[in-house]
Amino acid sequence: MCAVSTWVPVTREDGETVGYLEPLTEDYARVRPRSLLGHPVAESAEFIDGEELLIERGIAELAERWTLRDAQGEQTENLTIVELSQRGIVLMDYMAAKALYQDKKTVVEWPDLGQRLRLAGPSR
Repeated sequence: MCAVSTWVPVTREDGETVGYLEPLTEDYARVRPRSLLGHPVAESAEFIDGEELLIERGIAELAERWTLRDAQGEQTENLTIVELSQRGIVLMDYMAAKALYQDKKTVVEWPDLGQRLRLAGPSR
């Protein structure tokens, strides 16, 4: 795996970053598209195809509910992303964040290469 410093940010026309392209070849002809969280979106693509995939995919998933798996395999459910930067992925309880309640925050290292964060299933 290449260093994160070699990842190329992909931005929409409005300047919003929608993901990254991780080079798989030295000339960047083959890349691995990654979400804003650093999760792989596809195993391999040509550079332009990877860009188009990320732009089409967008960033809507950031507003979804998430589950966090810790080092022991335990899961915390019903989380939302409240901040995302290279300093980390900040999470809060989904309902507390929507009510603007100051709940405890959890920070996950960015990028989440271990894919500790996973989209939660449908609400019940």
